[in-house]
Amino acid sequence: MKLYTDRGNFNSLKVIAALEFTALPYSVTECGLEDRVVPYLSAPKLPVLEVSPQRFLFSPNSATRYILNKKSEEDDPNIDKWLEWESVQLQPYVVRYLVSVIVQKKPDLESLSRIQNLLKFLNAELKSKSLTKIKDCAADFVLWGSLFPLFRGTAELKGWESQYSNIKSWFNGVDSLPCCQTAQSKVIPQSDTTCLKASLNAQPLPLLETETRSEEPAQKPKTQKNKMEKPSELPPAEESLLAKEATPEEIQAAKESWRAGLSKCPKPRQRKHPILPKSGERNLLITSALPYVNNVPHLGNIIGCVLSADVFSRYCQLRNYNCLYVSGTDEYGTATETKAIEEGLTPQEICDKYNKIHTEIYQWFNISFDKFSRTSIPAHTKIAQDIFVKLEKNGYISKDGLEQLQCQQCLRFLADRFVEGTCPLCGFDDARGDQCDGCGKLLNAVDLLNPKCKVCNGIPQIKSSNHLFLDLPKVENKLKSHLDAQFKKGIWTNNAKVITNAWIRDGLKPRCISRDLKWGIPIPLEGYQDKVFYVWYDAPIGYISATASYTDQWEQWWKNPKQVELFNFLGKDNVPFHSVIFPSTLLGADDNFTVVNHMSATEYLNYEDTKFSKSRGTGVFGHQARETGIPADIFRFYLLYVRPESQDSSFSWDDLQLKNNSELLNNLGNFINRALMFVSNSFGGEIQQMKLTEEDFHLLALVNRELITYIENMEQIKLRDSIRNILSISRLGNQYMQANQPWVLVKGSEQDRQRAGTVVSLCANIATLLSVLVQPYMPAVSATIQHQLKTPPDCNVIHKELVCRLPPGHKIGKPSPLFEKIETSKIQEMKKKFEGKPAPQKATANASSGNPQEVQKLTDEVAAQGNIVRELKAQKAEKAVINEEVAKLLALKKRLTAMTGEPVPAGGKQNSKQAKQENKTPVKVNNGKEDSQEVERLTEAVNKQGTLVRDLKSQKAEKSRIDSEVAVLLDLKRQLAVAQGQDPEALTGGKGKKGKKK
Repeated sequence: MKLYTDRGNFNSLKVIAALEFTALPYSVTECGLEDRVVPYLSAPKLPVLEVSPQRFLFSPNSATRYILNKKSEEDDPNIDKWLEWESVQLQPYVVRYLVSVIVQKKPDLESLSRIQNLLKFLNAELKSKSLTKIKDCAADFVLWGSLFPLFRGTAELKGWESQYSNIKSWFNGVDSLPCCQTAQSKVIPQSDTTCLKASLNAQPLPLLETETRSEEPAQKPKTQKNKMEKPSELPPAEESLLAKEATPEEIQAAKESWRAGLSKCPKPRQRKHPILPKSGERNLLITSALPYVNNVPHLGNIIGCVLSADVFSRYCQLRNYNCLYVSGTDEYGTATETKAIEEGLTPQEICDKYNKIHTEIYQWFNISFDKFSRTSIPAHTKIAQDIFVKLEKNGYISKDGLEQLQCQQCLRFLADRFVEGTCPLCGFDDARGDQCDGCGKLLNAVDLLNPKCKVCNGIPQIKSSNHLFLDLPKVENKLKSHLDAQFKKGIWTNNAKVITNAWIRDGLKPRCISRDLKWGIPIPLEGYQDKVFYVWYDAPIGYISATASYTDQWEQWWKNPKQVELFNFLGKDNVPFHSVIFPSTLLGADDNFTVVNHMSATEYLNYEDTKFSKSRGTGVFGHQARETGIPADIFRFYLLYVRPESQDSSFSWDDLQLKNNSELLNNLGNFINRALMFVSNSFGGEIQQMKLTEEDFHLLALVNRELITYIENMEQIKLRDSIRNILSISRLGNQYMQANQPWVLVKGSEQDRQRAGTVVSLCANIATLLSVLVQPYMPAVSATIQHQLKTPPDCNVIHKELVCRLPPGHKIGKPSPLFEKIETSKIQEMKKKFEGKPAPQKATANASSGNPQEVQKLTDEVAAQGNIVRELKAQKAEKAVINEEVAKLLALKKRLTAMTGEPVPAGGKQNSKQAKQENKTPVKVNNGKEDSQEVERLTEAVNKQGTLVRDLKSQKAEKSRIDSEVAVLLDLKRQLAVAQGQDPEALTGGKGKKGKKK
């Protein structure tokens, strides 16, 4: 089943709780408030449950009832009575009250009084502590979902727990259910009901009863159970946005701003480079994660950092904040050396090539860096080394040895990606030094069997190498103190906080910052001159060196924490390096550095129903976007419309077509074009005298409401939400023109013609406002609108209220359409072009599968290797020697299984009973002392990890967290199996773990 809902729609609480309670598989799709999910409804409606393709339930109560009946038939007639009572009597007043408190900031006392009477009745009915004879039924979830915003958060009814003791007991019981906790975390995180504002503000108010009725539930339900809603059972049409009420205060403010607001409006700041912090002003230093230079960025990479930061930077400029936006390419490290070998170039040539590619892509996307730099410049080396010297001097650098593989022919230690060999876990013979593509496990290069140098195919040897570590435990208290303060007053996405806290929760560990490579920044310390800095030590310092390459006064930005706010934009995979490693580096250097204050981390953007893949040609990469013929601003708009702010989202060609044709062409473009065309054709392109009526000021009040919310959203870096505000303003304009019909008025009396001039001239001023608000999102479209309007330069500043920018007598330019329709044929062409090829099948261990001679030969090898292992165990050989031979045996068995398609007995040619008995016998080394301790240690670790996994599942924790802990558990079990002399593959049989499917 699929649930379609807008963000912060509290009616989704009951539906998600029911889905979680029944454990039915489902997905949630976040929609725009204007999205028409159900094709046959006359107006958009959310939430909607799609129970099967094109079969919808658009009543949340019916959806909840339907879901729970899937688990077991709820035959208590009182359930339907309570559902009707909730929808007919309680829900309308709850919604009105929530709108008055959360949206309008002024409680509706009439609705409050009605709610109190309804709660008194409910409290009396709950003397039996339950609504019906069925525990945890649809009535419980429906009423819990409607009452939750009244009992938690901004709109909480004061003293409700003491007034309604029976409700308190019942509500807390339902609220504590894991399914309700999950629903609440998805819809209203941290019980912060302010997140309901946008949804409440946009959804039509439910109709009130038209006749006096008893407080009691109806005796006969009006709807049958399990019956699908039909197209004829339509809800009332959505109210016009113009029908929303504006308070007297809002209308008065609109009048004042229209009449005299221009004089109070600040002039746009003239940006003169170099931009430096200014005392007494808000100084914002904005960074986007440095893209790695060894590949071409795809659309997910672009929205994850550079585009999001660009939108925020442009907004800050329009607010007259003193801001600087820097980024650059991350160019050092193993990946660059590997790419250089692949392409037959030097690392410097690779960096030059891909820096140029990145630069051209970002220029096409209109990313407005103040400086786009690179980490291979001299200034970067100087600053990175200087910070290291301070860290070492202050005692935050420790030294230790690491075992690494050293190639005797290349005469160097090999980084993980320069090593290939056989996986010690699954026997896959083409594993990398950091990960096996056969089983997907993370590896250490020294654990590979039959390792070889990727450069020369030589056989490396294990050697010890001395390395340097950033002593994170020593700086941990400083870091925690800084982060605690920033979490309270800064703007941090939830994932950034969660990931950061997860790193700190169990205590930080020293982290290696040196590597045995050639391509990197040399370490300025005696005895380590042949090493370079680990790329994740120096990469974030690229923000500092980018600023230094922009101005020699860079320290005014980076050593000025009292006057500068630092904003980081990045993907969630980069959070630990920006919230833990880099801040610890700067705090340890103790040189008054500016340390992160705000962090906006996106989730992942997928491509259609899969992932972006350069190797398979799946998805749109930066250089390919231009080739589609679709303007950069359309890509910008859509990527920001689906920006993965709180959960993963997807780029969809069908959805891009829909948003372009409906929101841009038919809404925003239609409003601006029709208003300007009317001024041009009927009034010679001249703005007319405007005699505004109360109706007009009501419109301005509603526009100002959206404008204020736009600013609030942008200040909190909720870039998706601000797009909705822009589209709501243009929708208001369209409805205003439709209601006044200037094309009719202009043909009437002189008074009618004056009214037509007022209407379209007011709309032209709203179009001017829109040209400014869309500028961060679609800068080229903004410039086109302003060219057509011939707007004065001073208009490019965002003020909290709409003012008259185009006075009577102002001449506009020549209007023309802003957007083009995207045809379905174009979309089909793009889908086919970027669908890519299927993922390659994993290579089998031997291509001669099924050859009897090869099977027999490999069977003999398994038997011989089995004998070697048994003899070593009997002789109580060194544990490392036994483990190496056991790994060889497992690799041979893996190959034999791939050939025959049948599992190999654990003991080779032994009978299975003997093999099982042997597998139960722990390997003993040094009279059994060391191995028995290891087995005991691992057994305890497995039990502890198993308890953790079970607790997480019972608490219905995030799936990614559960999967991560399950992976740890499986790895511990494998280690225990090896310590006991067993085949670790026998634990799972190569099959997936059992569990509920979600």
